Amino acid sequence: MVTRRRAETRGRLLDAALRVFAAKGWGQARIEEICDAAGYTRGAFYSNFDSLDELFFALYDERADLIAAQVTDALADPGPDLHQVIAQVADTLLLDRDWLLIKTDFLLRAARHPEVAGRLAEHRARLRTAIEQRLATMTLDIPDVPGAARAVIAAYDGVTVQLLLDADTDAARAWLTQLLTALLVR
Repeated sequence: MVTRRRAETRGRLLDAALRVFAAKGWGQARIEEICDAAGYTRGAFYSNFDSLDELFFALYDERADLIAAQVTDALADPGPDLHQVIAQVADTLLLDRDWLLIKTDFLLRAARHPEVAGRLAEHRARLRTAIEQRLATMTLDIPDVPGAARAVIAAYDGVTVQLLLDADTDAARAWLTQLLTALLVR
């Protein structure tokens, strides 16, 4: 059983990690810096996480859950028009520059380390499954639900890269709408 205090410590470490990773880059951040930013010792870190990789995956799960919840909320009352559904999804998805910087750093790490890539693939599969489950319950005519879920994630990934370069969230949402429309509307 996780105590309230332990959950609070873990939450503060995750929040601090997000700030430190975004400021320094995932590969440059050290456990001590995260502990200092959270106001804890290394002991607090190691009582919650085995490594920086594990900490990242905890952050990733948190963000994946948030994105899945945003998609679910956007699709809660989709209506019959796929264009409207796409616009709702694009309007609500998380486009957080700090998270995108961290995720991009970590993707590069995963590309160089097969064991990390395997774990990241498992985490991404859970997000894809959550999106598939929601799409499958809708009354819209989507002939290939698994393909549509992959398209949503691929479009999101592509738009977030562009967002990092342009720093224009409104344009990123417009591009996401255009991409999803091109991919999903037949």
